[in-house]
Amino acid sequence: MARQLRIQYKDAYYHITSRGNDRQNIFRDDQDYIIFLNKLKDSVQVYNINLLSYVCMKNHFHLLLSTPEGNLSDFMRHFNISYTSAFNRRYNRSGHLYQGRYKSFLIDADNYLQEVCRYIHLNPVRIKKYSEKIIEDKIAILDEFKFSSFPEYLNPKSRKDFINYSMILDYFGGDNLRGRRLFKKFIYEGLADIGNRLLDAGKGTGILGSNSFIDQIKDKYFTKTIDKNKREIPGLRSLNKKYQPEELIELYCSFFKIDDDFITAKGKNTENRSIIMELLYRYCDLSQPQIGEIVGGIDYSSVSYSRKRLRLKLEKDADLKRKFLKFDEHLSTLKI
Repeated sequence: MARQLRIQYKDAYYHITSRGNDRQNIFRDDQDYIIFLNKLKDSVQVYNINLLSYVCMKNHFHLLLSTPEGNLSDFMRHFNISYTSAFNRRYNRSGHLYQGRYKSFLIDADNYLQEVCRYIHLNPVRIKKYSEKIIEDKIAILDEFKFSSFPEYLNPKSRKDFINYSMILDYFGGDNLRGRRLFKKFIYEGLADIGNRLLDAGKGTGILGSNSFIDQIKDKYFTKTIDKNKREIPGLRSLNKKYQPEELIELYCSFFKIDDDFITAKGKNTENRSIIMELLYRYCDLSQPQIGEIVGGIDYSSVSYSRKRLRLKLEKDADLKRKFLKFDEHLSTLKI
């Protein structure tokens, strides 16, 4: 079976999980957890990773993160080697600690970021021995579980300085008392559907997202080539984005014969403005905060919301979809 390709690009979001070799424990005592988190902190800082949440179980771990520099493989190589070396030294052992390669799921952050965060934080009560527990007991287990970012989200005093808590909490109104309460409620609501296998949706593709997101990723980063045995195998396209922001905006305005005043107009959420934000995200080397600066100094959550509204509208408005695809096709004729 061919290895699943790692899709890497700047500001991509991932759910990462790795399990001990032969399902053996990768944490034998509390000190191992502490060493693991210290190695994680070092790697996050070296590779400029945006870590959003984590949970450490006895024989595996989960991470939710984004890669501002598109360097997931380098980060995970450094991190896994660092912890494996420390573990082996501590227990006078040698060889592999993990079972094969780590698993990575590329996430459609606009639609799945909160769900993946919840999935990760519910792991401590997803194990078989807790399957018959009532919800109240599961809540108590979650609240007392030490090696998870969940209690850190709820209690700012317990937080780690290498984790970004605000990005998730912004979906619930911000890092304030009300936002943290709504976040906790959201996590607990998942206990009613603890058997949900969220990651099953990403099996085969390694992509967890809406159909439009999956199609977009496949169109951008996969192509089919034929090997000498005439078998089709997946390959990655170049991950370099095609346009500078100013160039893309100029092309758009020229193509539709409009002025660029709409881009920075305060308080306006025009159709063209939403399309420009989506195009900047797809074709330029920009994060959503950077896009927000270009279109008038709005925050990343507003960019995300506008792009989400546009995608929903594209599914219903045939004229808008034709307009979007017309320019998209125009771009494809300009550069390869």
